[in-house]
Amino acid sequence: MRELVALIARGLAREPGRVGVREHTEHGRTVLELSVAPRDRGRVIGREGRTAAALRTLVSELARRRGSPCTLEILE
Repeated sequence: MRELVALIARGLAREPGRVGVREHTEHGRTVLELSVAPRDRGRVIGREGRTAAALRTLVSELARRRGSPCTLEILE
């Protein structure tokens, strides 16, 4: 799942080399932390947060199908 988030974020970013996804477990839930260049944050978040919401929906639905809870956080 980490690779999928990275692939999508690289497609959105102007600086794809600065996209990073870190994965860790917190309270029995997998957390994906997405970091991008400061000027790409708006592109990844999208207008009114629509792109970020779509990414989070995709991640949570894939996690639900796999039976392991997962969330996506976009870091500053």
